[in-house]
Amino acid sequence: MGIKGLTPLLSTHAPDALTSHAIATLFNRRVAIDASMSIYQFLIAVRQATGEMLTNDNGEETSHLMGLFYRTIRMVENGIKVVYVFDGRPPDMKRAVLKERGERRKEAVEGGEEAKEVGTAEDISRFTRRTVKVTPQHNAECQRLLKLMGIPYVVAPSEAEAQCAELARGGKVYAAGSEDMDTLTFGSPILMRHLTFSEAKKAPIVEVNLQKALEGLDMDMSTFIDLCILLGCDYLEPIKGVGPTTALKLLREHGSLKKIVKHLREKLAISGITVPEEWPWEEAKKMFEKPDVISADKVELEWKAPDVDGLVQFLVKDKGFNEDRVRKGADKLAKFMNTKQQGRLDGFFTVKPKPKEPAASASKGKGKGKVDDKKSGAAKGKTGGVKRKVSISPPGCLLDVEPLITRVRRYRAMQSRGARRKRRSNVPSFPLKCPFVDSGSDCCCCILSFVIHYSILFSLPCVLVLGLRHPLSLTDSINE
Repeated sequence: MGIKGLTPLLSTHAPDALTSHAIATLFNRRVAIDASMSIYQFLIAVRQATGEMLTNDNGEETSHLMGLFYRTIRMVENGIKVVYVFDGRPPDMKRAVLKERGERRKEAVEGGEEAKEVGTAEDISRFTRRTVKVTPQHNAECQRLLKLMGIPYVVAPSEAEAQCAELARGGKVYAAGSEDMDTLTFGSPILMRHLTFSEAKKAPIVEVNLQKALEGLDMDMSTFIDLCILLGCDYLEPIKGVGPTTALKLLREHGSLKKIVKHLREKLAISGITVPEEWPWEEAKKMFEKPDVISADKVELEWKAPDVDGLVQFLVKDKGFNEDRVRKGADKLAKFMNTKQQGRLDGFFTVKPKPKEPAASASKGKGKGKVDDKKSGAAKGKTGGVKRKVSISPPGCLLDVEPLITRVRRYRAMQSRGARRKRRSNVPSFPLKCPFVDSGSDCCCCILSFVIHYSILFSLPCVLVLGLRHPLSLTDSINE
């Protein structure tokens, strides 16, 4: 389920935290993917034209294997180092949510039976998708497939999202890949969404930056967890009458969830906003702050060459896949494993933070402060404010090539078409085309060209007059 209403809240109050990427931008990145969420998506999306799940000749479901095999190959082809994380034992606080999901699944089964009799194909497909559940058999088969593909996986003690966040926080991976926003609540610095979507959807990958989200919301991590609990999570239902806007307003007024609960129970019971008697938000917060995970230091990730014969045996002979397609997919995996990984370009760049301007000192003079403000405002208007300084020198090098970058940029601007047009408009017109103007030289060259051209023009009449007056002498001199 994730966190209800968190994405639109970030879009409004922390838009810088959300960015869209093409899959190619994740080249040579390590990403920990929530396997249970991905398998659930495969079981829903990878289906026959009739809406039925893919099965082999023995009636065994193969949608999860089909989706996992080809979506993983797609990510590998784009240079992404994938590691899958599987759910372990669900926490006790999640039992109520799982029980409710089971009841909804039963209702969907009954609705699907009725739709088969009197409903349309869309109704049947809708109810069928609601009955999907990831079973231990699905997980076991996917783990076997990943092992044959040479892709590492981790079985979490409890929640897969929490384990993904631990791997990202510990530096084992760059980001966590999941559709559940509670991955941020567990502390993942970067969250990647839509990573396992099909290519046909053409949905860009959405990156959510936790630090930028906290800055945009103007809160620390503890307050952010309080906000997520108020919005509604897998452990607790939201308080009726408290939506995203109200939750953010209450947190900014009272500062913590503890004070909010006390305020709601004492003063707002009359207005219809009531906190349930059994609403253990303290336990839910502990689940987010100290989840049951394997420490990132104890996790070793290794990508190996695929077992082609094992893949053919499992997918082709046991599950009825096409052998040619399986072998082609295995060749792509082998090619990726044998190719030496190229470093990312941003590894050679060091981005320096924007320096903070010192606060203006209070002056006792009557008009001095105003004059200083005007000067500083004028300076900002001309230069565009303080720019972020980027050094492209290797890490540890003291060389700063910022002046060189500035000179190169000026040279390119001078060579642009607009600069040439502007320069031509400022130069007097000549009878002959000036070669110096197009080459981008300075005004001194243009003046020299001006003198030469007009000297030639004034000398031509003199030569003609002398030729007319003394044609014989001129001809004789030429013959000589």
